[in-house]
Amino acid sequence: MDKKAAILKLIPEQGILPLYFNKSEQVSIDVLHALYAAGIKTIEYTNRGEAALKNFARLRQVCDQELAGMCLGVGTIKDGAGAQAFIDAGADYIISPGLVEDVIAVANKNNVFWLPGCMTPSEIIKAEQLGAKIIKLFPGNILGPAFMSSIKTLFPNLLFMPTGGVELSEESIGGWFKAGVCAVGMGSQLISNAVMDGQKYTELTEATKKAIEIVNASR
Repeated sequence: MDKKAAILKLIPEQGILPLYFNKSEQVSIDVLHALYAAGIKTIEYTNRGEAALKNFARLRQVCDQELAGMCLGVGTIKDGAGAQAFIDAGADYIISPGLVEDVIAVANKNNVFWLPGCMTPSEIIKAEQLGAKIIKLFPGNILGPAFMSSIKTLFPNLLFMPTGGVELSEESIGGWFKAGVCAVGMGSQLISNAVMDGQKYTELTEATKKAIEIVNASR
């Protein structure tokens, strides 16, 4: 199985995509270890600060040396140059907050899986025409599971993953899966600043295990 096919299989199998950024390289590494300890095999490191690229390159080393089977995605990629920089740093796949054709072109040139953010049926149609396999519904808290339910039948060949506002509860996660998503992206509701600032890594591992249990019970 090639890398793109593996990612397309892994995200729905895992059912949750943890995403985070921290300016501290060590905190970024420690969070990665805590997630891996919960059974996570892929995460999105978000391109949200000056240290993102340097930290990402270090996370790539940690994965290759210590965390067998861990795939690293990068999020908040808004232009082709950013996509290329993170691909050069070892990104397994690229996630964008919107539908960015420059990013798609760079990802395709490098044979790297890409996952666009969409908010409207028009954007989803365009993404599908460009070859998208999974759509990031963003922002998920604005769209809601009812949006997913209403468009699901229009796109039988696409998978969907909401990001933004997905809470660590049966009601929130279960509502999205009932509406037809393949996975949920979870950022600050799982990996909060309080967790990172307080280095509450055991807590994070336990919360992640709980999220995985809710996902598996909701399918």
